[in-house]
Formats: sequence, C-alpha cells, structure tokens
Amino acid sequence: MPARDIYHHAVKAAIIADGWTITHDPYRIEYGGKDAYVDLGAEQASFDITLAAERDIKTIAVEIKTFTGLSILTDLQHAIGQYLLYRTWMRQTDPQRLLYLAVDMETASNVFAQEFGRIIADDVQIRLIVVDISAERILEWKHFPSTDR
Repeated sequence: MPARDIYHHAVKAAIIADGWTITHDPYRIEYGGKDAYVDLGAEQASFDITLAAERDIKTIAVEIKTFTGLSILTDLQHAIGQYLLYRTWMRQTDPQRLLYLAVDMETASNVFAQEFGRIIADDVQIRLIVVDISAERILEWKHFPSTDR
C-alpha cells in the first residue's frame, strides 16, 4: 500500500467537514490484474423531502497531491498521469464514482490558476478540490474546463 501524502489528514478532515462520509482509506481500484490506490473514497447522501424514502448517494474518489518536488512541471506530470490512470480504470470498474484531485491553496494558485496548468486541467477535464490545509476546510470544488474565460 502506498505511503500517505503529508496533507492526507487535513484533506480527509476537510472532506468530512464538508458533509462527506469516508468509505475507503485508501480506495482500491483493480483492473487487468493490477491494483492502484486512490487516497480516499467518500459518499454523500441527500434525501428528497417529497419522496421521504428516496436517497441519492453521490460517490467520489480523491487523490491528494502535494507539489513539493524540485520541479513543478515534474509534479504536474506525475499528478496528471495518476489522475488519468485512476479515472480510466474507474470508468470501467465504478463509473458512477467521480475522481477529484485535491491540492492546497498554494498549488491551486501557482499551478492550476496559471495558464500552463489551466490548459492541461482544461484538456484533461480535471475535477479539483482546493483545500485550506491549516483550517482543514474545502475552499473550492472546481471542474475544468474553465467556464470563466
């Protein structure tokens, strides 16, 4: 099993505070005889008041990434590669579950808000969670491609 990211606890706490229940820590994907591990799996149930018994369950998987390596581009390549691998396998094994990439505020600002990162996120259609690590709270759920350009 892979090592946990340094922000693992803070991101997990932020997801819980946002109303999600952690169902997997980590979330295992098996495809073609190979295993991969996304950092977290979570679900959120919402109830339709008009149909008291009707429950809509949303499921997600969250890959946590820190961009603390020597090269921001190498970190981006690694994150995008993992994201594509996990999303591709999940589309086969658990197509209802949406994959998100969780990053801290600094990474969101220095990578995904910059043109070099945004063009990749738009093209790959990344779902991003921006987390305030010290406050352990989610600041933004962002879906690329950007609609504000």
